[in-house]
Amino acid sequence: MRIVIAGGHGQIALRLERLLAGRGDEVAGIVRRPEQAGDLLAAGAEPVVCDLESASVEDVARHMAGADAAVFAAGAGPGSGIERKETVDRGATRLFADAAEAAGVRRFLVISSMGTDREPPEGTDPVFAAYLRAKAAADADIRSRAGLDWTILRPGRLTDDPGTGRVTLADATGRSAVSRDDVAATLLALLDEPGTVGRTLELIGGDVPVVDAVRAVTAAQRG
Repeated sequence: MRIVIAGGHGQIALRLERLLAGRGDEVAGIVRRPEQAGDLLAAGAEPVVCDLESASVEDVARHMAGADAAVFAAGAGPGSGIERKETVDRGATRLFADAAEAAGVRRFLVISSMGTDREPPEGTDPVFAAYLRAKAAADADIRSRAGLDWTILRPGRLTDDPGTGRVTLADATGRSAVSRDDVAATLLALLDEPGTVGRTLELIGGDVPVVDAVRAVTAAQRG
């Protein structure tokens, strides 16, 4: 397959790029800064310099031509303000989805966040509340698109612990942590499983092998 990843220099994206390249897939990572290209090349990915906050749909669609799948892994990141939560976490998701539709790329995965299915509690830090609202709006936009075979993944608290290859994956899991290694491995398995199309799934660490966890949610959907 050829897969295009938005936010290609992110910690989960780089892990996913290594996994994809390692099994022989062709992967391109969209990055904002040219100096990030070396890290993508080291991961086995083709770096594509394109700023999703200023690019047009046509610009991004050109980079997605011939792809079999797209993964949105971009984010404004810690230290960014409320404005960039809107322009990246919401706006860039929509732009990337528009470009995927324009390029005819149906399979579309999104890394979202837990807590986006409700209004942030009173007292939530304003910037974090803006992030949750932006992600919620982005998820709603993706779910409304008949032109995409989408899956939305909402991981729990992310850690840099070594992956165990075992997770809990379900419509609702409760809150807990999950390693970035295991998030990347789950995304890889989701790309291979069309039975997860149209699903919004939560992910935390657990005791079920990743591939079995993905198969289980697929079997439950069919049942």
